[in-house]
Amino acid sequence: MDYVTLGRTGLKVSRLCMGTMQFGWSVGEAETHRLLSATIEAGINFIDTADVYSKWVEGNPGGVAETYIGNWLKHASIPRDQVVLATKVRGSLTSGPNDEGLSRAHIMNAVEASLRRLQTDYIDLYQSHWTDTTTPIEETMSAYDDLVRQGKVRYVGASNYKAWELMQALWTSDKYGLVRYDSLQPHYNLIWREEFEAELREVCRTYGIGVIPYSPLASGFLTGKYRKDQPLPDSRRAEGRKRAMTDKNFALIDKMDEIARTHDATISQVALAWMLADPVITSPIIGATSMQQLNENLGALDVKLGTEEIDELNKMTAWKENQ
Repeated sequence: MDYVTLGRTGLKVSRLCMGTMQFGWSVGEAETHRLLSATIEAGINFIDTADVYSKWVEGNPGGVAETYIGNWLKHASIPRDQVVLATKVRGSLTSGPNDEGLSRAHIMNAVEASLRRLQTDYIDLYQSHWTDTTTPIEETMSAYDDLVRQGKVRYVGASNYKAWELMQALWTSDKYGLVRYDSLQPHYNLIWREEFEAELREVCRTYGIGVIPYSPLASGFLTGKYRKDQPLPDSRRAEGRKRAMTDKNFALIDKMDEIARTHDATISQVALAWMLADPVITSPIIGATSMQQLNENLGALDVKLGTEEIDELNKMTAWKENQ
């Protein structure tokens, strides 16, 4: 496993990050523990979660993924300093008027709840899950600054921020001498490039912000399990992939299949290898639900795409002219 620094910090993270949105949703606690232990054994030291995972599941109150991780940390006997633990704040777990957003009140309450669920004294990377237009950015960054000074948080990051919102946060931190966002978690993959590449990519490159993209496999579409003229699997996730099922994207899957065969690899490994070849990308977030998926994702680290192959994939998924 290779390790790189997270943005301009000195924090070393693995080239793949284990996402945990599936824990408590499609993966139970026993399998969660098994997957997390295998993740660490494979050299992945970076685990990403959020306090609201997986509140959208019927009967799930939220905080379940954090709870599973905390129980695993307690029972797996893995030294805490060998795990880079990232979580997020912004959403609500109850109906209280101050139980959401990025206000000082909510951040201070939410971090204590996350620490209890995770059964740890500190969070390595605490991230704004998405923006809060009702709270001044000065208040948000000041609250984070206090948490870093208290030792409850080591670094802070952002997720789902637009370029101007990220710049506003950076300017605010610089103006008031506050901790700044050192990472960005954008939605990014081969068929969803414009959102990150239009402006955010250059902001991250210029200001040394680590990039940890989520959904690098486009929620399963870039695994090749959906093919043109084949019936969709009977699942809610498959229904959600319909907008990706265009002639252009199916042609991309065919090309990725061709490239994969030349590398004795899989389509999903090609999708991850394309992303890993970009020096701006720090650590794509994978969401394995089984040991087989975890091992397949790990195999992407050994796939080195040629310049012509990357250029061809870029051309097939270009979102602007002359790209």
